[in-house]
Amino acid sequence: MESSKGAGSAGAVRTIGRMARESGLSVSALRFYDGAGVLTPASVDPASGYRYYTPDQVVVARLVASLRRVGVPLAGIREVLAARHDPGAVDAMLDRHLLRLEQGLADARRELSSVRSLLAQEDLVPTTTVTVRGTDLAAALRAVRFAVGSDPDLPVLSGVLFDVTPGALTVVATDRYRLAAAEVPVVGMDGPAVGAVLPVDLVDRIPSAETVAITLAGGVVRVAAGTGTFDGDVIAEPFPDYRRLLPVDDAGVAVDGAALRAALAAAPPRRVRRDGTEYEVTTLESGPGGVRITDGPGVAVNREFLLQALDAGGGGQLVLGLDGPITPLVITGRSPRSVSLLMPVRL
Repeated sequence: MESSKGAGSAGAVRTIGRMARESGLSVSALRFYDGAGVLTPASVDPASGYRYYTPDQVVVARLVASLRRVGVPLAGIREVLAARHDPGAVDAMLDRHLLRLEQGLADARRELSSVRSLLAQEDLVPTTTVTVRGTDLAAALRAVRFAVGSDPDLPVLSGVLFDVTPGALTVVATDRYRLAAAEVPVVGMDGPAVGAVLPVDLVDRIPSAETVAITLAGGVVRVAAGTGTFDGDVIAEPFPDYRRLLPVDDAGVAVDGAALRAALAAAPPRRVRRDGTEYEVTTLESGPGGVRITDGPGVAVNREFLLQALDAGGGGQLVLGLDGPITPLVITGRSPRSVSLLMPVRL
Protein backbone atom coordinates (compact mmCIF):
# COMPACT_ATOMS: atom_id res chain seq x y z
CA MET A 1 0.00 0.00 0.00
CA GLU A 2 1.17 3.52 -0.82
CA SER A 3 0.92 6.01 2.04
CA SER A 4 -1.67 8.78 2.42
CA LYS A 5 0.83 11.64 2.30
CA GLY A 6 -0.92 15.00 2.09
CA ALA A 7 -4.42 13.51 2.46
CA GLY A 8 -5.83 16.40 4.45
CA SER A 9 -5.30 19.33 2.09
CA ALA A 10 -7.13 20.02 -1.18
CA GLY A 11 -3.98 21.67 -2.51
CA ALA A 12 -1.61 18.89 -1.48
CA VAL A 13 -0.26 16.18 -3.68
CA ARG A 14 -2.37 13.03 -4.01
CA THR A 15 -1.19 9.52 -3.33
CA ILE A 16 -2.38 6.95 -5.84
CA GLY A 17 -5.02 5.75 -3.34
CA ARG A 18 -6.49 9.20 -2.88
CA MET A 19 -6.25 9.86 -6.61
CA ALA A 20 -8.26 6.68 -7.21
CA ARG A 21 -10.99 7.78 -4.79
CA GLU A 22 -11.27 11.28 -6.26
CA SER A 23 -11.03 10.37 -9.94
CA GLY A 24 -13.09 7.19 -10.25
CA LEU A 25 -10.12 5.27 -11.67
CA SER A 26 -8.92 2.22 -9.78
CA VAL A 27 -5.36 2.01 -8.51
CA SER A 28 -4.57 -0.62 -11.16
CA ALA A 29 -6.06 1.63 -13.87
CA LEU A 30 -3.91 4.55 -12.72
CA ARG A 31 -0.83 2.35 -12.90
CA PHE A 32 -1.86 1.20 -16.39
CA TYR A 33 -2.34 4.76 -17.66
CA ASP A 34 1.01 5.71 -16.13
CA GLY A 35 2.69 2.89 -18.02
CA ALA A 36 0.88 3.89 -21.21
CA GLY A 37 2.09 7.48 -20.87
CA VAL A 38 -1.46 8.86 -20.65
CA LEU A 39 -1.52 10.01 -17.02
CA THR A 40 1.97 10.14 -15.55
CA PRO A 41 2.37 11.01 -11.83
CA ALA A 42 3.86 14.38 -11.02
CA SER A 43 6.56 12.61 -9.03
CA VAL A 44 7.64 9.14 -7.93
CA ASP A 45 9.54 8.51 -4.70
CA PRO A 46 12.82 6.90 -5.87
CA ALA A 47 13.15 4.89 -2.66
CA SER A 48 9.60 3.56 -2.19
CA GLY A 49 8.24 3.83 -5.74
CA TYR A 50 5.16 5.68 -4.39
CA ARG A 51 3.39 7.79 -6.99
CA TYR A 52 2.18 11.33 -6.25
CA TYR A 53 -0.22 13.44 -8.28
CA THR A 54 -0.92 17.17 -8.25
CA PRO A 55 -4.44 18.59 -7.72
CA ASP A 56 -4.74 19.74 -11.34
CA GLN A 57 -4.27 16.11 -12.45
CA VAL A 58 -7.52 15.11 -10.75
CA VAL A 59 -9.55 16.77 -13.53
CA VAL A 60 -7.48 14.99 -16.18
CA ALA A 61 -7.96 11.67 -14.38
CA ARG A 62 -11.73 12.23 -14.19
CA LEU A 63 -11.73 12.96 -17.93
CA VAL A 64 -9.87 9.70 -18.57
CA ALA A 65 -12.35 7.84 -16.35
CA SER A 66 -15.33 9.29 -18.25
CA LEU A 67 -13.84 8.42 -21.64
CA ARG A 68 -13.03 4.93 -20.40
CA ARG A 69 -16.61 4.37 -19.20
CA VAL A 70 -18.00 5.05 -22.68
CA GLY A 71 -15.49 2.74 -24.36
CA VAL A 72 -13.10 5.26 -25.92
CA PRO A 73 -9.95 3.26 -26.84
CA LEU A 74 -6.53 4.17 -25.49
CA ALA A 75 -5.49 5.94 -28.70
CA GLY A 76 -8.70 7.99 -28.61
CA ILE A 77 -8.12 8.97 -24.97
CA ARG A 78 -4.65 10.20 -25.92
CA GLU A 79 -6.10 12.28 -28.76
CA VAL A 80 -8.77 13.88 -26.56
CA LEU A 81 -6.24 14.74 -23.85
CA ALA A 82 -3.87 16.24 -26.40
CA ALA A 83 -6.65 18.39 -27.89
CA ARG A 84 -8.63 19.10 -24.70
CA HIS A 85 -8.05 22.86 -24.98
CA ASP A 86 -9.50 22.85 -28.52
CA PRO A 87 -13.29 22.41 -28.08
CA GLY A 88 -13.92 22.05 -31.82
CA ALA A 89 -11.42 19.22 -32.22
CA VAL A 90 -12.69 17.42 -29.11
CA ASP A 91 -16.31 17.73 -30.29
CA ALA A 92 -15.37 16.15 -33.63
CA MET A 93 -13.57 13.25 -31.86
CA LEU A 94 -16.49 12.63 -29.50
CA ASP A 95 -19.00 12.79 -32.36
CA ARG A 96 -17.03 10.13 -34.26
CA HIS A 97 -16.95 7.88 -31.21
CA LEU A 98 -20.66 8.41 -30.58
CA LEU A 99 -21.38 7.42 -34.18
CA ARG A 100 -19.37 4.22 -33.68
CA LEU A 101 -21.35 3.46 -30.51
CA GLU A 102 -24.63 4.04 -32.35
CA GLN A 103 -23.50 1.73 -35.15
CA GLY A 104 -22.50 -0.87 -32.57
CA LEU A 105 -25.93 -0.57 -30.95
CA ALA A 106 -27.59 -1.03 -34.33
CA ASP A 107 -25.42 -4.12 -34.92
CA ALA A 108 -26.34 -5.46 -31.49
CA ARG A 109 -30.05 -4.94 -32.15
CA ARG A 110 -29.72 -6.81 -35.43
CA GLU A 111 -27.88 -9.67 -33.74
CA LEU A 112 -30.43 -9.87 -30.92
CA SER A 113 -33.20 -9.86 -33.49
CA SER A 114 -31.43 -12.76 -35.17
CA VAL A 115 -31.23 -14.56 -31.79
CA ARG A 116 -34.96 -14.14 -31.25
CA SER A 117 -35.63 -15.42 -34.75
CA LEU A 118 -33.43 -18.47 -34.12
CA LEU A 119 -35.15 -19.20 -30.82
CA ALA A 120 -38.54 -18.95 -32.49
CA GLN A 121 -37.43 -21.39 -35.18
CA GLU A 122 -35.20 -23.60 -33.05
CA ASP A 123 -36.11 -26.76 -34.91
CA LEU A 124 -35.63 -25.18 -38.34
CA VAL A 125 -32.39 -24.52 -40.19
CA PRO A 126 -32.77 -21.04 -41.73
CA THR A 127 -31.72 -20.82 -45.36
CA THR A 128 -30.61 -17.68 -47.14
CA THR A 129 -29.88 -17.36 -50.83
CA VAL A 130 -28.24 -14.20 -52.13
CA THR A 131 -27.76 -13.52 -55.84
CA VAL A 132 -25.12 -11.11 -57.16
CA ARG A 133 -23.53 -10.26 -60.48
CA GLY A 134 -20.49 -12.38 -61.14
CA THR A 135 -18.28 -9.47 -62.20
CA ASP A 136 -19.15 -7.53 -59.01
CA LEU A 137 -18.36 -10.52 -56.81
CA ALA A 138 -15.09 -11.26 -58.60
CA ALA A 139 -13.93 -7.64 -58.22
CA ALA A 140 -14.81 -7.59 -54.50
CA LEU A 141 -13.00 -10.88 -53.84
CA ARG A 142 -9.90 -9.55 -55.62
CA ALA A 143 -10.04 -6.51 -53.33
CA VAL A 144 -9.92 -8.62 -50.12
CA ARG A 145 -8.08 -11.80 -51.12
CA PHE A 146 -4.64 -10.42 -50.18
CA ALA A 147 -5.65 -10.06 -46.50
CA VAL A 148 -6.64 -13.71 -45.92
CA GLY A 149 -4.65 -15.18 -43.01
CA SER A 150 -2.66 -18.40 -42.87
CA ASP A 151 -2.10 -18.94 -39.13
CA PRO A 152 -3.04 -22.57 -38.33
CA ASP A 153 -3.95 -21.51 -34.79
CA LEU A 154 -6.60 -19.12 -36.15
CA PRO A 155 -8.48 -21.14 -38.79
CA VAL A 156 -11.36 -18.66 -39.02
CA LEU A 157 -8.93 -16.08 -40.46
CA SER A 158 -8.04 -18.45 -43.30
CA GLY A 159 -11.45 -17.81 -44.82
CA VAL A 160 -13.51 -14.95 -46.22
CA LEU A 161 -16.54 -13.65 -44.35
CA PHE A 162 -19.69 -13.36 -46.48
CA ASP A 163 -21.89 -10.89 -44.56
CA VAL A 164 -25.30 -10.93 -46.26
CA THR A 165 -27.83 -8.12 -45.77
CA PRO A 166 -30.69 -6.97 -48.03
CA GLY A 167 -28.66 -4.00 -49.28
CA ALA A 168 -25.29 -5.59 -49.94
CA LEU A 169 -23.09 -8.63 -49.63
CA THR A 170 -19.92 -7.56 -47.81
CA VAL A 171 -16.86 -9.78 -48.14
CA VAL A 172 -14.16 -9.39 -45.49
CA ALA A 173 -10.71 -10.89 -44.86
CA THR A 174 -8.12 -10.25 -42.16
CA ASP A 175 -4.91 -11.75 -40.81
CA ARG A 176 -4.84 -9.41 -37.75
CA TYR A 177 -2.19 -7.17 -39.34
CA ARG A 178 -4.45 -5.96 -42.14
CA LEU A 179 -8.14 -6.05 -42.92
CA ALA A 180 -9.95 -5.65 -46.22
CA ALA A 181 -13.68 -5.30 -46.91
CA ALA A 182 -15.59 -4.79 -50.14
CA GLU A 183 -19.28 -4.46 -50.96
CA VAL A 184 -21.19 -6.32 -53.66
CA PRO A 185 -24.64 -5.01 -54.71
CA VAL A 186 -27.40 -7.59 -54.15
CA VAL A 187 -29.50 -8.58 -57.16
CA GLY A 188 -31.86 -10.77 -55.13
CA MET A 189 -32.14 -12.21 -51.64
CA ASP A 190 -34.37 -14.86 -50.10
CA GLY A 191 -34.09 -15.44 -46.35
CA PRO A 192 -32.80 -13.60 -43.28
CA ALA A 193 -29.57 -11.64 -43.00
CA VAL A 194 -26.70 -13.99 -42.26
CA GLY A 195 -22.93 -14.14 -42.00
CA ALA A 196 -20.74 -17.14 -42.77
CA VAL A 197 -17.00 -17.70 -43.22
CA LEU A 198 -16.18 -19.59 -46.41
CA PRO A 199 -12.83 -21.39 -46.67
CA VAL A 200 -10.50 -19.61 -49.07
CA ASP A 201 -10.06 -22.69 -51.28
CA LEU A 202 -13.83 -22.74 -51.80
CA VAL A 203 -13.88 -18.99 -52.48
CA ASP A 204 -11.13 -19.40 -55.06
CA ARG A 205 -13.28 -21.96 -56.89
CA ILE A 206 -16.15 -19.54 -57.55
CA PRO A 207 -16.18 -19.22 -61.34
CA SER A 208 -16.92 -16.16 -63.43
CA ALA A 209 -20.56 -16.11 -64.51
CA GLU A 210 -23.29 -13.61 -65.28
CA THR A 211 -24.86 -14.22 -61.88
CA VAL A 212 -23.75 -16.14 -58.81
CA ALA A 213 -26.25 -17.51 -56.27
CA ILE A 214 -24.89 -18.36 -52.82
CA THR A 215 -27.08 -20.41 -50.48
CA LEU A 216 -26.22 -20.63 -46.79
CA ALA A 217 -28.00 -23.21 -44.63
CA GLY A 218 -26.54 -23.95 -41.23
CA GLY A 219 -22.95 -25.03 -41.70
CA VAL A 220 -23.26 -25.71 -45.45
CA VAL A 221 -22.87 -23.42 -48.45
CA ARG A 222 -23.93 -24.02 -52.05
CA VAL A 223 -22.62 -21.89 -54.91
CA ALA A 224 -24.45 -21.84 -58.25
CA ALA A 225 -22.66 -19.98 -61.05
CA GLY A 226 -23.84 -20.36 -64.63
CA THR A 227 -24.49 -24.07 -65.21
CA GLY A 228 -22.14 -25.19 -62.41
CA THR A 229 -22.97 -25.92 -58.78
CA PHE A 230 -20.76 -27.00 -55.90
CA ASP A 231 -21.14 -27.39 -52.15
CA GLY A 232 -18.85 -26.89 -49.18
CA ASP A 233 -18.71 -26.45 -45.42
CA VAL A 234 -18.38 -23.09 -43.74
CA ILE A 235 -15.83 -22.43 -40.99
CA ALA A 236 -17.87 -22.75 -37.81
CA GLU A 237 -16.09 -20.11 -35.73
CA PRO A 238 -17.02 -16.49 -35.04
CA PHE A 239 -15.32 -13.95 -37.28
CA PRO A 240 -13.93 -10.75 -35.68
CA ASP A 241 -16.36 -7.82 -35.52
CA TYR A 242 -14.99 -5.93 -38.50
CA ARG A 243 -17.66 -3.20 -38.52
CA ARG A 244 -16.23 -1.42 -35.48
CA LEU A 245 -12.87 -1.15 -37.22
CA LEU A 246 -14.09 0.43 -40.44
CA PRO A 247 -13.92 4.23 -40.82
CA VAL A 248 -17.24 6.04 -40.52
CA ASP A 249 -16.52 8.32 -43.49
CA ASP A 250 -14.18 8.73 -46.45
CA ALA A 251 -11.97 11.29 -44.72
CA GLY A 252 -8.46 11.23 -46.10
CA VAL A 253 -6.23 12.44 -48.90
CA ALA A 254 -6.91 11.61 -52.55
CA VAL A 255 -3.91 10.00 -54.24
CA ASP A 256 -3.16 8.60 -57.65
CA GLY A 257 -2.63 4.89 -57.10
CA ALA A 258 -0.22 4.43 -59.99
CA ALA A 259 1.90 7.43 -58.94
CA LEU A 260 2.16 6.17 -55.36
CA ARG A 261 3.20 2.70 -56.58
CA ALA A 262 5.91 4.32 -58.72
CA ALA A 263 7.13 6.35 -55.73
CA LEU A 264 7.27 3.18 -53.64
CA ALA A 265 9.35 1.45 -56.31
CA ALA A 266 11.81 4.38 -56.42
CA ALA A 267 12.13 4.85 -52.65
CA PRO A 268 15.18 3.27 -50.94
CA PRO A 269 14.28 0.25 -48.80
CA ARG A 270 13.98 0.62 -45.05
CA ARG A 271 14.20 -2.65 -43.14
CA VAL A 272 13.05 -3.63 -39.65
CA ARG A 273 13.13 -6.89 -37.70
CA ARG A 274 10.15 -8.04 -35.66
CA ASP A 275 9.63 -11.42 -33.97
CA GLY A 276 12.61 -12.87 -35.80
CA THR A 277 11.41 -11.74 -39.23
CA GLU A 278 12.98 -8.97 -41.30
CA TYR A 279 10.88 -7.01 -43.77
CA GLU A 280 10.72 -3.65 -45.53
CA VAL A 281 8.60 -0.78 -44.27
CA THR A 282 7.44 2.46 -45.85
CA THR A 283 6.67 5.63 -43.91
CA LEU A 284 3.97 7.96 -45.25
CA GLU A 285 3.05 11.47 -44.21
CA SER A 286 0.31 13.82 -45.28
CA GLY A 287 1.00 17.46 -46.06
CA PRO A 288 -0.17 20.38 -48.21
CA GLY A 289 1.16 18.61 -51.31
CA GLY A 290 -0.68 15.38 -50.51
CA VAL A 291 0.72 12.05 -49.33
CA ARG A 292 4.44 11.42 -49.70
CA ILE A 293 7.03 8.86 -48.65
CA THR A 294 9.34 10.14 -45.93
CA ASP A 295 12.33 9.10 -43.82
CA GLY A 296 10.97 11.06 -40.88
CA PRO A 297 7.97 10.57 -38.57
CA GLY A 298 4.69 9.46 -40.07
CA VAL A 299 2.68 6.26 -40.47
CA ALA A 300 5.02 3.30 -41.03
CA VAL A 301 3.55 0.15 -42.61
CA ASN A 302 4.79 -3.09 -44.10
CA ARG A 303 5.82 -2.19 -47.68
CA GLU A 304 4.61 -5.48 -49.19
CA PHE A 305 1.23 -5.14 -47.47
CA LEU A 306 0.93 -1.56 -48.74
CA LEU A 307 1.61 -2.59 -52.34
CA GLN A 308 -0.94 -5.40 -52.09
CA ALA A 309 -3.55 -3.03 -50.65
CA LEU A 310 -2.91 -0.48 -53.41
CA ASP A 311 -3.32 -3.19 -56.05
CA ALA A 312 -6.51 -4.40 -54.35
CA GLY A 313 -7.90 -0.85 -54.35
CA GLY A 314 -7.98 -0.89 -58.16
CA GLY A 315 -6.73 1.63 -60.69
CA GLY A 316 -7.24 5.36 -60.65
CA GLN A 317 -7.75 7.51 -57.59
CA LEU A 318 -7.61 6.16 -54.04
CA VAL A 319 -8.20 7.84 -50.69
CA LEU A 320 -5.61 7.40 -47.92
CA GLY A 321 -6.45 8.12 -44.30
CA LEU A 322 -3.45 8.82 -42.05
CA ASP A 323 -4.54 9.71 -38.51
CA GLY A 324 -1.22 9.22 -36.77
CA PRO A 325 1.55 6.70 -36.11
CA ILE A 326 -0.56 4.47 -33.81
CA THR A 327 -3.74 4.22 -35.89
CA PRO A 328 -4.22 2.00 -38.95
CA LEU A 329 -3.58 3.33 -42.44
CA VAL A 330 -6.90 3.36 -44.31
CA ILE A 331 -7.02 2.87 -48.09
CA THR A 332 -10.38 3.38 -49.78
CA GLY A 333 -10.93 2.17 -53.33
CA ARG A 334 -13.76 3.25 -55.57
CA SER A 335 -14.32 0.34 -57.95
CA PRO A 336 -15.38 -1.82 -56.29
CA ARG A 337 -16.24 0.04 -53.12
CA SER A 338 -13.54 -1.35 -50.81
CA VAL A 339 -11.61 -0.45 -47.67
CA SER A 340 -8.24 -1.79 -46.52
CA LEU A 341 -6.72 -1.19 -43.09
CA LEU A 342 -3.01 -1.76 -42.43
CA MET A 343 -1.71 -1.86 -38.86
CA PRO A 344 1.19 0.56 -38.33
CA VAL A 345 4.71 -0.64 -37.58
CA ARG A 346 6.45 0.91 -34.58
CA LEU A 347 9.93 1.99 -35.65
